[in-house]
Amino acid sequence: GEMETARAPAAPATSRPRTVEAIFRDFSARRSGLVRALTSDVDDFFDSCDPDKENLCLYGHPDGTWEVSLPAEEVPPELPEPALGINFARNGMNRRDWLSLVAVHSDSWLLSVAFFFGAPLTANERKRLFSMINDLPNVYESMVDRKHRDRSGVDSSGKSRHSSKPKRTDDVRPKNSRAVAREEDEDEDEEEHSETFCGSCTGIYNASEFWIGCDMCERWFHGKCVRITPAKADHIKHYKCPECSSSKKMRQ
Repeated sequence: GEMETARAPAAPATSRPRTVEAIFRDFSARRSGLVRALTSDVDDFFDSCDPDKENLCLYGHPDGTWEVSLPAEEVPPELPEPALGINFARNGMNRRDWLSLVAVHSDSWLLSVAFFFGAPLTANERKRLFSMINDLPNVYESMVDRKHRDRSGVDSSGKSRHSSKPKRTDDVRPKNSRAVAREEDEDEDEEEHSETFCGSCTGIYNASEFWIGCDMCERWFHGKCVRITPAKADHIKHYKCPECSSSKKMRQ
């Protein structure tokens, strides 16, 4: 019954988040609502997306709640709107694929809201905002990890984990400090790692390829097996392999 209630108008412009931190808090709260809709509350969410209803949207609110409701009536809307009519595809698709589609749309909506608020920020502030956002697992990853929590090893959730993230804007100018250090250390590396196997494909270490070590389990991986390029590695302070990333989320 509550589906048809009109939504309260969006917050007046005065209370809009203006600083990087405030926009990030708004983003995190909306994100946790959306993650809940697609994980712990997934049955309620699924039921509220009745294909016989009008075109519905999934909203994450700044108080951390989620809501499925009709789109905002103002045109243009006060904030960017989420994907419209998610309910229409619900029964025509495999449930998991449909939830994944909603998750990916939810991620792009969260980014559009954050950068709508972030329009007045400087380039560096936007970069910092994006970096803070990118340190959180996105909605899609959180949903996939939840689905795979009973399986061990690196599975499809591990493989998609880096490809589903938007690329960092600062990748264009890689700082080559690590890459350079790597060449100087190559001789020692050869001896030290002669018995090192890739935690993903179990291939033996070879200094001509780029490798990255997990700071949690201390295993080593071919960069290509975990989809980390040398340029990406330059922006990672503590690397967690796909397996450690998903087990950390299980504990939260």
